[in-house]
Amino acid sequence: MNTVALTVFVILFAAITVLGFAAGRWRRGDLSQLHEWGLGGRRFGTWVTWFLLGGDLYTAYTFIAVPALMFGAGAIGFFAVPYTVMIYPILYLVFPRLWAVCHRRGYVTAADFVSGRFGNRWLALAVGLTGILATMPYIALQLVGIQVVIGAMGIQGAGLAGDLPLIIAFVILAAFTYTSGLRAPAMIAVVKDLLIYITVIVAIIVIPTQLGGFGKIFAAIPPAKLLLPHPPAGSWGAFGAYGTLALGSAFALFLYPHSITGILGASGTRVIRRNAAILPAYSLMLGLLSLLGFMAVAAGVAKLPEFATGFKLYANNFAIPALFLHSFPSWFVGLGFAAIAIGALVPAAIMSIATANIFTRNIYREFINPACTDAQESGVAKLASLVVKAGALVFIFALPLKYALYLQLLGGVWIIQTLPSVLLSLYTKFLNGWALLIGWAVGFVTGTTMAASVGFAPIYPLHILGTTIPCYIALAALVVNLAVSIVLSPLLNPAAPNRDSTAASDYA
Repeated sequence: MNTVALTVFVILFAAITVLGFAAGRWRRGDLSQLHEWGLGGRRFGTWVTWFLLGGDLYTAYTFIAVPALMFGAGAIGFFAVPYTVMIYPILYLVFPRLWAVCHRRGYVTAADFVSGRFGNRWLALAVGLTGILATMPYIALQLVGIQVVIGAMGIQGAGLAGDLPLIIAFVILAAFTYTSGLRAPAMIAVVKDLLIYITVIVAIIVIPTQLGGFGKIFAAIPPAKLLLPHPPAGSWGAFGAYGTLALGSAFALFLYPHSITGILGASGTRVIRRNAAILPAYSLMLGLLSLLGFMAVAAGVAKLPEFATGFKLYANNFAIPALFLHSFPSWFVGLGFAAIAIGALVPAAIMSIATANIFTRNIYREFINPACTDAQESGVAKLASLVVKAGALVFIFALPLKYALYLQLLGGVWIIQTLPSVLLSLYTKFLNGWALLIGWAVGFVTGTTMAASVGFAPIYPLHILGTTIPCYIALAALVVNLAVSIVLSPLLNPAAPNRDSTAASDYA
């Protein structure tokens, strides 16, 4: 057991726990109102929103998995960087419009907006359930980041003894989320992001110095992993996989409930546009972070005792903790590991709040108790957030890790099917609610079937006019969804027109 690293880790973890409980008194509001508990009263300014969205989108699993993919698979793992660049023009152009209509109509979730735009509660239910289904395994995979760093500090074991640190962490998360709502992860995100930036900047300077510079690092990478292989004749090869992964991931990311919750917590449309301009700083950080995977190859961590003693279950995910253990003194290892663990708590908190908002607004209030008071609505959301966290623990303890990974990969395939209902409907009344529901169902089934047919890998080989195009399944299924929705809309509009309760002025 690395006692020094563990001590630093526990001290920092205790500090953010205190911060999480204190957050309930920050920018004090009536937490018996769902918009106060679940959206922070829609009062977060530019910098708080920047930290909140950064903490929301760049999760602990990102910090473990992206460099691990570079370590194991090579250049294909770098797709995460261009995709995080592409999302910000989408954020700048589209999401201020969504914020405006949600603010004026009192909408708390994307499904609220869909219900108002189309007057179709079944389409809204489909959007809401898709958000919950896609987010649950995402929360569970935050536990992977925590488990990896806890194991790296020497706390390993079977049964309750091995799981207890993780259970304690999520009990703490559940407690301060219940009491403070979105204010807690917003405040903790500031600390988390500062720790991440410090860790990455130090690592990107110190480790290359130890290894003799970037020239020697890149020289140590096998040529097959350093660049994408040139595609064979009649195929787009890795180029198709790389490009569609980046594009599809960019379309999907801000459709997740936790992303939309972070956006709707902003105080205005200018805040969102400013964040679209400054959030690419995180893409720069992610680019530097991904290079740690190549540094791990150059350092030969696969041959180190630190890597050999890691969880075999996580394979390449243990490469970066092993690199840190090899390269830094124990106190800095504790700081870096704390940054990763806190980086799991922030998005997990926002995800649990976002899914609780959906359950309360779009299932409980819509179908179970339409006459509930605002206080009852907020109370149900708080309880639902606890259930979601318990469900995430069940995912990781009861299911083998590979099934949680399969579900998370499917999450991207599923959540992108809500794009026509949520984003395209911000600009046009052409699409019919029932047509969108059918398109969603066809896209959902098509994407799931394609994923199952290739062993739940994210890439499916499309054969078009004699050319093989390896394509991200989410993007291919979205095209099918759009085709069905566009073809059926003019046929269904006369018989079942939309009942739009929004006005043109709401979108300005």
